[in-house]
Parts: sequence; C-alpha cells; structure tokens
Amino acid sequence: MTTTAFITHRDCQLHDMGSYHPECPARLTAISDQMIAQGLDPYFSYYDAPLATLEQMLRAHSPAYLERLKRTAPENGIAHLDPDTAMNPHTWTAAQRSAGAGVMAVDLVLKGEATDAFCAIRPPGHHAERENCMGFCFVNNIAVAARHALEVHGLKRVAIVDFDVHHGNGTEDIFKDDPRVLMVSMFQHPFFPYSGADGTADNMCNVPLPAGTGGEDFRMVVSDIWLPRLHEFRPELLFISAGFDAHYEDDMGSMKLVESDFAWVTQQLKTVAQRHCQGRIVSMLEGGYVLSSLARSVCAHLRALADL
Repeated sequence: MTTTAFITHRDCQLHDMGSYHPECPARLTAISDQMIAQGLDPYFSYYDAPLATLEQMLRAHSPAYLERLKRTAPENGIAHLDPDTAMNPHTWTAAQRSAGAGVMAVDLVLKGEATDAFCAIRPPGHHAERENCMGFCFVNNIAVAARHALEVHGLKRVAIVDFDVHHGNGTEDIFKDDPRVLMVSMFQHPFFPYSGADGTADNMCNVPLPAGTGGEDFRMVVSDIWLPRLHEFRPELLFISAGFDAHYEDDMGSMKLVESDFAWVTQQLKTVAQRHCQGRIVSMLEGGYVLSSLARSVCAHLRALADL
C-alpha cells in the first residue's frame, strides 16, 4: 500500500518577514485548511520535522555562510538581508526545521517507512546558494536532502525536478559540478533571478519559457525534454522542488498553469520513480503566493502523489 508522509512543523509558521510579505505564515495554514476541506487529511502519515544539524546543512553550504546567517537572526524585530529576504527571531529555527524535513523525508522513503513524502515547509530553499541567501530562501532544503541521500545513504544518482516559476539558481549553484545529480527545471524567462538560460553545466536540464506559457506547452516540455533525460539518468531517488507560482492566478509570475497541470506532471514523475526509484519521491514546497491557488494546487499534487 502506498503511504505518503506529510512533514511539517509549527515553527515554520513563526518565521515572518513583515506585513504584506507574500511569503507569509498563512501559506501553510491555507494548505492544511484546503486538505481538510477536500477530505484529504486522513490519507497521510504526519510527522514533525526535526531540526537539521549543522553537519547536514554543511553538505550544501559553507561554514562561513551558515555562521553569518545564524548571527544575523535578530533577537527582536526584523533584519533585512536584501530587499526581499528578512529574518525575525524565529527564522533560523524555521530554516533548520525546513531543511530537517527533507532529511527526515529521505530517511523515511529509503527505509521503506513511506513510499513518498511531501514537506509543507517554509522558508523555501531553491534560491539559496552555497554562500548566499536570496529570494525568500536561507537554507537550500532540497540540496541538504539530496546530499543526505548521497552521502549518508550512499545513493549513486538522484534527480531534482523544479517546476517553480522562478529558476532554482541556488540548487544549480550547489550541484552544477556534481555528476551524481541531474536537475531538470522550467521557469519563466527573462524573470527573477535572471539566471539559468545560459552556460549551464551538463547535469542541468533548464528550459526557460516565456511569460504567458500555459499547460499545453508545459506538458510538451515535460514529455519531450524532461522525461527522456530522467529515464536516461535512471535516478535512485526523485526530488521535487514543488513551486506552485506558475499558476495563472499567482501574480508573482506570468505563467498560466492550473491545478490539473500540477497533478499531471506529478503523475508523469511517478512513472519515472516507479521505473527507476522503487516509487520513491521526496517533494518539498517552494513558491506559491496566492493562498487559494496555492492550496488547491498543493492538494492536486498530493492527490497524484498518494494515488487518491
């Protein structure tokens, strides 16, 4: 029987970058409320995310960067690291929980305690580079999880799929020279963070798409470009940087996907996982900032992930 782990922690809702910031605590509340409204909540096994250890985070980030991040966390109020990215007194703990969720997810699926896992966490991670935070991201959650799979569990090949509307520059920065990792992504271009379209490494399969791209073109990218690369690579574990800001209702981007597109791509990735990974998938929340479309899209993704 398929069991899907749902990993989160209340600490992830204490991180707050100020009034009107789109990356807000209500994102996680909206997801849990929609799961209850759709009757999905009984179908998942729930776990509290542990705190990632320094050793685990150092697999993706430098010691100097993590020390700087920890030191920047304010005792009260909000400390801005750039115009978009800020810390409050709870941010460092929330970032440790978010990274720890991915580590726990890897352990659960590789030990056979869950078939797959979804991490409902914030802050997100895919813009966090080895030495820099940016784009609402502090610790690269998916990178910490992927390196845990490689270094601790001894996997030889893992793949990361990123369908956030923004390019996962941080994940690319960390893995661009690691042949054990294949990253396939699509993103709106030109658009923040204005990277990913040129000079990519061999293990990066980036597909920049223009504003206004809808589901039909997105599905062609998945079918014609992503899936052949994934099958050729034969990953032993599949990671998803699950951003839902390519939804047509999300004003953080200008793409035109709908819930059924997120469900469909999840189903396609499940076929890859079933062929090469014993069905093992770890999915981690990235973007998605309009609460209603975010919650509906996550539920579509979860239904596909759990075969509901």
